[in-house]
Amino acid sequence: MDWREAVNRIAPVSGEWLDRAWERLDNLTKPRRSLGRLEEMAARYVAIREEPKPLITGKGVFVFAGDHGVVDEGVSAYPREVTALMVQTFLAGGAGINVLARIAGAKVTVIDIGMAQALPDAPGLIQRNVRRGTRNLLREPAMTREEAEQAIDVGVEMAVEARKQGLSVLATGEMGIGNTTPSSALFAALLPASAGEVTGTGTGLDEVGLAHKTRIIEEALHRASGDVTDPVSTLASLGGLEIAGICGLCLGGAALRMAVLVDGFISCAGALAAMRIHPPVADYLFFSHVSMEKGHRCFFEKEGFRPILDLDMRLGEGTGSAVAMLVLESGIRIYNEMSTFAEAGIAPGA
Repeated sequence: MDWREAVNRIAPVSGEWLDRAWERLDNLTKPRRSLGRLEEMAARYVAIREEPKPLITGKGVFVFAGDHGVVDEGVSAYPREVTALMVQTFLAGGAGINVLARIAGAKVTVIDIGMAQALPDAPGLIQRNVRRGTRNLLREPAMTREEAEQAIDVGVEMAVEARKQGLSVLATGEMGIGNTTPSSALFAALLPASAGEVTGTGTGLDEVGLAHKTRIIEEALHRASGDVTDPVSTLASLGGLEIAGICGLCLGGAALRMAVLVDGFISCAGALAAMRIHPPVADYLFFSHVSMEKGHRCFFEKEGFRPILDLDMRLGEGTGSAVAMLVLESGIRIYNEMSTFAEAGIAPGA
C-alpha cells in the first residue's frame, strides 16, 4: 500500500459507532460523562476499530531518524553527529523513549529514513534511508517531490508492518538534530502562521540564536513561495525525511483503523501535513501533549485540538506519546471492564 492508496481508504469515523460507544459509556456505574476525556478517547477508539469491545492488541512507538542540511546555517545548538549517537542510544535501550515505552508496554522501532551517517544493522533498526540528510531548505528544496513521497511511503509501510504484528495503537517519534527548523517552516506554511509565531528555541538557543533561526525560516518561506502548490510539495520543499515518515505513519495507521498517538512539535508537523493531504485522518489521531516549543501551542489554538497532557515536555523521541498511551489505555479499559448498571443489578439513579 502506498500513500495514495492509504488516502483512498480513509473515511471519517462512523457516527453510528460513536453513538454505540456513548450508549455503553453513559450506562456504566458512574454519573454520566463523569470520566470526561477518558470517555471521549474510548468512544473514538471504539469508532476507529468498529468493534463492540475493542482491545488494545499491541502498542508500538516508531522513531524516524533524519538529518537536515539547514543545520549548516547555525540553527541548532548541537551538531548533526548527535543524531547518530542518539539512535545508537535508542538501540541500546537507554534513552528516555526506551524507559517510557517499557512502562507503557510498547515496542520501540527505530527507522533510518534520512540519517547523514549510515549505521550498521542492529536489532530494532529498520534501514529505509531515502537520502543521507535533506538539502539546505534555505537555499533549495529540502527534498524532491519523489523523495518526499518515498519517505511518506516508508511511514505507510511501518503501519502495514505494525498491523501484521497485531498492533492496534501506534505512536510517532523522531530524532534529528535541527528538525525544529523544518517543523516551524511547515507550520508557518500549512497553518498558516508567521515564522515568529511558530519558531522556538529548539534544543537551547539563546535570544540571538532564536532571532537568527526565525530569519532563516522567513527567508526559506520566501524562497519556497513559488514551489509549494499542495501539501506534498510543501513537505518536500520545507520539511524533513523523518517528518514525511511520520506523515505516512499517520496516513497508514488511519487507513488500517489503528489509533495513532502523535508526539510533540516535530511529530505534529508530520501529522499536520497528513491532515492537509486528507483531513479525515484527524479522526484517527490522538495528540499526546503540548510541547514547550512555542509553535506547538499555536498549532493547537489554530486547529482547535486539545492535547491529552500538558507536562512541559520538549524532548521528542516519542516520549509524550508513550506517556499518553497509558491515558488512552485507561479510557479503553474503563469502557471494556467497568460494569453497566444492568450488569451490576443497579437501577440508574438509585
